[in-house]
Amino acid sequence: MSNMTRTDPYATLFQGQTAWIFSDGKAGHESQALGVVEALGLSPEIRRIDLTGICKFIAPWGPLPSLATTNGGRLRLGPPWPTFAFATGRTTIPYIRALKRRAGLATYTVILMDPRTGPSSADLIWVPAHDRRRGPNVISTLAAPHRFSADRLRALATSMPPSIAGLPRPRIACLIGGPNGDYRYSSEDETRLVETFGRLAASGAGLMITTSRRTPERLATRIKGALPAERAFFWDGGGQNPYPDFVAHADMFVITADSVSMACEAAATGRPIFIFSPSGGGAKSTRFHSGLASHGASRPLPPPGEPLPSWTYEPLHSAEVIAAEITKRWRRRAELLPGLVKAKI
Repeated sequence: MSNMTRTDPYATLFQGQTAWIFSDGKAGHESQALGVVEALGLSPEIRRIDLTGICKFIAPWGPLPSLATTNGGRLRLGPPWPTFAFATGRTTIPYIRALKRRAGLATYTVILMDPRTGPSSADLIWVPAHDRRRGPNVISTLAAPHRFSADRLRALATSMPPSIAGLPRPRIACLIGGPNGDYRYSSEDETRLVETFGRLAASGAGLMITTSRRTPERLATRIKGALPAERAFFWDGGGQNPYPDFVAHADMFVITADSVSMACEAAATGRPIFIFSPSGGGAKSTRFHSGLASHGASRPLPPPGEPLPSWTYEPLHSAEVIAAEITKRWRRRAELLPGLVKAKI
């Protein structure tokens, strides 16, 4: 699917309409759904669920529990129905399947990421291009959706926090993940990453560094201790999260290969992305990084001490692409059911 912007005039029908987002509470999952909902101009209503016991164990295939709760109260799947509903994450799938059965054509249902269930679980399923699932109601994009729209990036660029403004240029956003099912962080990997950051700071660059919940504490400590304060802003989790400003004001990025979502967000800027690959890897991650490199967004991080080149590419805004496809498919259904359109205006 090409990287286009949402121009369908039917999209104006969605202004003032509601989208339910079934959420498992994971920030990354909510960000994906919110990115698409915001691109559609819908008002989000997040419905956080917390499956437990056997219902959680057998999700996404199992039924809803008799007393499903959200935000401290009962999760009611009844009218008035939302115009759209989204679900992301294994434990949210029983909810959107139940909503689809009860609301029928009144609600257009969307699942983000492979639900591991049949295609009839939702009206539309989005998967990243590096996933293998395909079908008539399945769409894919190279990058995952997120909330860093072109408008938001422009707004963030209008002001710069002093902690970033005081750094020398080029300003490099260093986005660090950690071990996961595909990647390991050996002591040699950690030393190589620390040395790279040290050399970049010594070359005159300014580093904006953030870790994740997966980052080993020893690695975070080593990085922080290796860098002079005047050349690095290391966010340790205290105070307001500067990550959006990191993305908006970076001249280039260094991102660990395990951090797919952060690479997708950085790719919205059109600025260079250098990928640091720790030990390990997997078929899906290899396909993702091959696609990102083929698009021109990323290159392997050079060895410590080598300079980082600069280049540009077409920014990736998958939320807008997905929103355009949703709009087109909703329009097809609405043209067959004109009463549905009147009910939503």
